[in-house]
Amino acid sequence: MNPKPATILAVALALGAAAPAWARLADRLAESHQQFLENRRAALPGLSDPFGVPAPARVVIEDPEEKFRSLGEWHRGITATIFWVGELASEHNPTPNKASAWDQNWLANYGGYDDPDHRNGLLPAAFIPAQNPFYIALPYNDVTSGGRHRPEAAEVIPWFWRDYRGDGISVCKSHWVAMHCRGVVCYAQWEDVGPFETDHWQYVFGKESPRPNRNGNAGIDISPAIRDYLGLKSGESVEWRFVDDRDVPDGPWSRWDRTDGLPR
Repeated sequence: MNPKPATILAVALALGAAAPAWARLADRLAESHQQFLENRRAALPGLSDPFGVPAPARVVIEDPEEKFRSLGEWHRGITATIFWVGELASEHNPTPNKASAWDQNWLANYGGYDDPDHRNGLLPAAFIPAQNPFYIALPYNDVTSGGRHRPEAAEVIPWFWRDYRGDGISVCKSHWVAMHCRGVVCYAQWEDVGPFETDHWQYVFGKESPRPNRNGNAGIDISPAIRDYLGLKSGESVEWRFVDDRDVPDGPWSRWDRTDGLPR
């Protein structure tokens, strides 16, 4: 049976009235889908890094004119002069060495006069030292005469905060250095300040040369034991650099404990 014209007309009118509603629904679906996609894109970084791991470290290219040396960088062509515990003041040694910059009883604590002319091997002939006979002086004191650290000390000394034990307690005393001369390397501890200067951090920790002085612009004082081990004379050149305790190999310099000075 064929539908009546009136019925067909009613259906057509109903569909025509529903068309705008379907269009609006389609628009809302499209808008919701677009919003979903945008939210998803915004969430992707968090999904790929749910724990908030920091971004990879940036590679920093250091300025070749940087004023500080790295801990293990060598100071080359440095004039070395000989000094010793108990040395009296003279033209070339204006400060007597009965005391050091950090030990007012250095002569007594060392055990006696470290005679450079009368030796028993690498040791003084008259006694066995109570402290390491491989010692040096460098022209920087991290502690002022007022008993406080210099203002720049925390910034220029690489190991300052690692070894810090309180204001006025030197972090330089007893730090290790390596020295090289003509293919021979030895190790020693920093036990005094000099030659001549007490504040030249730009050389000790930086890239400056030692300041001019009447000892041939010397930049390091070395003990008789170092002199004899390296086989050099006062006024000759050496290379030196700082080293950490863990990097000091066994040798005649390592038989004395850093803290109490007693032979091992």
